[in-house]
Amino acid sequence: MLELVPRAQPSRLMSWLSPILAVILTAACGVLMFAAVGKSPIEGLAVFFIEPISSLRGWSEIGVKVAPLLLVSVGLALCFRANIFNIGAEGQLVLGSIVAGAVILYFDDGSGEGGGAFMIALALLAGAVGGAFWAAIVAWLRDRYNANEILVSLMLVYVAELLLSYLVHGVLRDPDGFGFPQSRLFDDGFLLPAWPGTRLHLGVLLALAAALLAWLLLSRMFAGFRLTVGGLAPLAARYAGFSSRRALWACLLCSGALAGVAGACEIMGPIGQLTPSVSPGYGFAAIIVAFVGRLHPLGVVFSSFVMALFYIGGELSQTRLGMPSAITGIFQGILLFALLACDVLIYKQFRWRLRPVGRTH
Repeated sequence: MLELVPRAQPSRLMSWLSPILAVILTAACGVLMFAAVGKSPIEGLAVFFIEPISSLRGWSEIGVKVAPLLLVSVGLALCFRANIFNIGAEGQLVLGSIVAGAVILYFDDGSGEGGGAFMIALALLAGAVGGAFWAAIVAWLRDRYNANEILVSLMLVYVAELLLSYLVHGVLRDPDGFGFPQSRLFDDGFLLPAWPGTRLHLGVLLALAAALLAWLLLSRMFAGFRLTVGGLAPLAARYAGFSSRRALWACLLCSGALAGVAGACEIMGPIGQLTPSVSPGYGFAAIIVAFVGRLHPLGVVFSSFVMALFYIGGELSQTRLGMPSAITGIFQGILLFALLACDVLIYKQFRWRLRPVGRTH
């Protein structure tokens, strides 16, 4: 028999290698899964992990997925570090897309001559305001009534999605769209600049800039130190005079704004209009991204790439191997469980190891 006992000295190196080991275990489970459904494991892994990075187009498509994942996960990493569990980034992303889309549709007269840098910046700002407003509801309910931010933020996801569906079926629906629930296409002047010949847009640079700024905040600024102390030792933070209320509002507003920008980038980039399904679940996947990246703003750059690879690999495996559409979610779930398993045995907050019961000390 085996039992969990405390480690005398957990390995710091293995703590940082834990996410990489989790990715390897996920790939190993993928081999078993492909074999179980009668597919070649080698071909399955090649389609899932190798083919997306074998061409410039594949890299550009990964970048398209990285942009929203990285923007959302950076904000979530800030929240989780401060011990604030914002689970509703998906709803904040959707609200950001709604507000940004409404602003674009208001100024876009369909002539093809509008838009430009100022209007793009205005739409992105509107997306940030929309996402921050949705997160502010969570912050206010937690601050005023001590409501659980996990439940509140999660329930607001469904409200945001229903609101989007109502709008694209109603006032924002394209009158010339043959009744389809979607807005009209935005003019090119309102779309994010893209790399020639690809769909890779400016959003990926915004995401990288957000990760860099978050790293500077946490590692070089006193405000970041207050957030970290407040998350790790709330009593010590209160004794030092750090305001938990201020941290709550700052983290949620920042996280919501970044998620809102991610939503704006989606409709101003690869989608080009408002549709009932702006996001395939980026807000929820970003939770895994944040923890795989060790809640570090630069670590989530790596984990965002891995998660984007899962999305592209899942799409390719559907078309090339006939796998079901749930394949991406399956790999995401395996990655999460693999990370939790590795953390129990390795990560310094879970200082445990396995040993035979009855072994003498």
